Amino acid sequence: MGCTAQDVVAAVHAGAEIVAAYRDELVEMDRVIGDADHGENMDRGFRAVAAKLDTSAPETPGSALKLVASTLISTVGGASGPLYGTAFLRAASAAGEGDELDGPAVAAILKAGLDGVVARGKAEVGDKTMIDALSPAADAAKAAADDGASAGQVLAAAAEAARNGAESTEPLVARKGRASYLGERSAGHVDPGARSTALLLSAFAERSVR
Repeated sequence: MGCTAQDVVAAVHAGAEIVAAYRDELVEMDRVIGDADHGENMDRGFRAVAAKLDTSAPETPGSALKLVASTLISTVGGASGPLYGTAFLRAASAAGEGDELDGPAVAAILKAGLDGVVARGKAEVGDKTMIDALSPAADAAKAAADDGASAGQVLAAAAEAARNGAESTEPLVARKGRASYLGERSAGHVDPGARSTALLLSAFAERSVR
């Protein structure tokens, strides 16, 4: 059994809830090495997404993902809007017009989202960005899908890898974004973008079809 449009909507609502719950943590994390706006921007964006989904009825997973993308791009400031918006837009394109997403399809949309963020932000693993969570998540998703995992199991594997990836940013020196201005002083702090990526994937996995 795969993820339907309704499952995607439910997962995104769960994402909005977890972003709201961790808003203050993300604000503080970004205050230390960034602009202190990541938590506020993400919360505003996903509140807008949840409201939009409440008044819409996407018929396919792809159309639901596209709605998320357009809403984030139009409502989230800073770097987060373009990066997350691009990720969801590429994911929507990869999802196509099918009615359900199976394990391989979920892995494919995560890889497409990763490729979009890389193209937009020009970052790579080790730069202390959301890529440090998203790249291992995409790799773990593909490995799980190749082993025959369901959509929910693929998301669970991605979420675990993203959590570990986010934690791995703590000792890194930032090479991209506002945090890179701090040089060596950016070490010792988890990247807020990697943290929000891990939080979202954990929420998506928790709410997904098993």
